Amino acid sequence: MDICFISTVVPGMLKGFLHQGVHISLGSCFTQSFFYFLVGTAESLLFAVMSFDRYLAICHPLRYPMIMHRYMCIQLIVGLWLGSFSTIVLPCVLAFKLKFCNNLIDNFFCDASPLLKNSCTDTTMIELLSLLGASTLYISVLVTLISYFKIVLAVLKIKTADGRGKAFSTCSSHAIVVTVIYSSCIFLYAKPAKGQDANFNKKVAILNTVVAPLLNPFIYTLRNQTVRRSLSDILLSYSKTRKSHVK
Repeated sequence: MDICFISTVVPGMLKGFLHQGVHISLGSCFTQSFFYFLVGTAESLLFAVMSFDRYLAICHPLRYPMIMHRYMCIQLIVGLWLGSFSTIVLPCVLAFKLKFCNNLIDNFFCDASPLLKNSCTDTTMIELLSLLGASTLYISVLVTLISYFKIVLAVLKIKTADGRGKAFSTCSSHAIVVTVIYSSCIFLYAKPAKGQDANFNKKVAILNTVVAPLLNPFIYTLRNQTVRRSLSDILLSYSKTRKSHVK
């Protein structure tokens, strides 16, 4: 998911940095925007599914294999992709029919706000549909909060400190990623596109388009003891090498 998401934005962004801006056709711009919101919405729904999965694993460990079986996982994955597509397809189709007065986008990718600002026609309907689509983000946040609330209540009932530590470590990496993604997405897309400060929006967009996908592999894999052990061995070997060179 992160590979797909970051691939929709970063290549064009790097090309723009190298050439002080980049030319992109209207069709390519809408294609980038469509896949950006498709994968981004699907990822927000996936975070809700992951939080529900952790809730079942911690609060109902004996029933977990019966509930989260392979067929259920496939249904959830198919459902979140269908939910993402149905949420964004109508606003994208309506936006494609707009007439544009300006061909300059003040952003590093074809986001909704700069596109709508360039339009000569009324975009009220598209903005309302976009805000309605943002309800999927609120639903994801609500599911995540409820899941973690129940997880915290269940963990506090564990008598041993070691048991509480293991339970919290199961959720810590996911909670960090969710906080970064949800906070930036709510700020960017849970309000009307017009009237937003473009420069500040670009800085916030860096969080969920570049920073979060970059950090995700490290946040998730550093929970793995084998990865941590390998990393510590590499750092120790590097330290010994440095000392030998100094001598």
